[in-house]
Amino acid sequence: MQAQSVARIETAVDRVAAALLAIASGYAAFVWLAASSRGPLLVGEALAVGVLAYFISARLLSSVRPRTRKLPVPIFDVREVEPLHASEPLLLKTSDVWRQPAEEPLLLDDILAEIGPDSRVVRLFDPAAMPTAGELKSRIDRHLDGQASAAQSSDAAQALHDALAELRRSIR
Repeated sequence: MQAQSVARIETAVDRVAAALLAIASGYAAFVWLAASSRGPLLVGEALAVGVLAYFISARLLSSVRPRTRKLPVPIFDVREVEPLHASEPLLLKTSDVWRQPAEEPLLLDDILAEIGPDSRVVRLFDPAAMPTAGELKSRIDRHLDGQASAAQSSDAAQALHDALAELRRSIR
């Protein structure tokens, strides 16, 4: 887009904004003055307010100028770019390759190593402690059949509460 067409568009937007403000101001003046004035005088007063609002807002909007760019962007000329043909392979240069700097290995310290072997929190995803597919199916069937008693669920809740308390103590 050329600078002349941008300037014309900006000028048109300024004029439309000023006209909308003038219409709104004229209508507001018409409604406000309707109680005290009648007939052509009322229309004239509302029209005068609208015209005044248009000229003031058009003058203010035309005085606004864009700031200069803080970081000027160079003009990109497409003619300087060499065309890439489909028959030519895309070759990367050594400057195009990003190399990650060598880092030291990440060492993880397990602060929960002192917890007992019967702890359910630490051994939650231990492959040796995972149930087989048949055991899982029987647990699910028992649950769906409603065979699990309230005593079993309260025992499990108490065991979970004890495990969490032991974990809190070991972290402190």
